[in-house]
Amino acid sequence: MYFTDRGIEEMQSRRGEEEVTFDWLGDRMQEFVNLHPDFEVPVERLATWLARLGDDD
Repeated sequence: MYFTDRGIEEMQSRRGEEEVTFDWLGDRMQEFVNLHPDFEVPVERLATWLARLGDDD
């Protein structure tokens, strides 16, 4: 198990029943990067990956 799995599992157990929009998620990701600028690149990579899911490329 990766260290990040624990955070993902916590998020799922605490918020798994909620429905969110991508606008809401984008706002939370921007807030996170503003608070933790060292994580700008990984957050950008995650956002790009999510945006391109399902593309045939």
